[in-house]
Amino acid sequence: MTAMSEPFASRPYHHGDLRSTLLTSAERTLREKGAAALSLRELARAAGVSHAAPGRHFKDKQALLDALALNGYDRLNQAMEAANDPALPLEPRLTALARAYLAFAVHHPELLELMYARKHEPASADLFAGAVERSLSAFLLLITDAKASGEIVDADLDAITLLTATSLHGLAALVAAGAYPAEEVLSRLDTHVHLLLEGLRPR
Repeated sequence: MTAMSEPFASRPYHHGDLRSTLLTSAERTLREKGAAALSLRELARAAGVSHAAPGRHFKDKQALLDALALNGYDRLNQAMEAANDPALPLEPRLTALARAYLAFAVHHPELLELMYARKHEPASADLFAGAVERSLSAFLLLITDAKASGEIVDADLDAITLLTATSLHGLAALVAAGAYPAEEVLSRLDTHVHLLLEGLRPR
């Protein structure tokens, strides 16, 4: 064994919560350097474990990226569900939901971009489909309630849900890409939601 290999070889294989530690470190790298800089070997080094240890949780870099994206969806969906208050009238309720979505985009732009990337492991397809469906269900619940109470036009539920979700995601994508100032988007969010709803009001 060489002098150079000794420190690496002596690193422990086990770790209390290695998966969580790797994901936290990976998200920090994603935020600071981008996805191209992610390396399971470097993450292992930072965690103080052997280079083989991350393989127990992520078979390769793509599996790590998928796990990061799914973790992002889980956090986004939790924030949206917490903001989706059925006791509120339609406009403030949608504004609160939109603000939760936009706040995630403002604080995690690189993660949001990764979440909507097209390249994922085929084995993860069902998990991503479920995550996206959960996101849309927050909007669907709001639209269903608004339609039942006569607050919006009597039109196709899926079409209105998609229109609402894509409108807000468009704003989030602009923020995530740095194409539109986050502060300006958030400051004008009430107006955006109002204009969106005006087109859905029954005449």
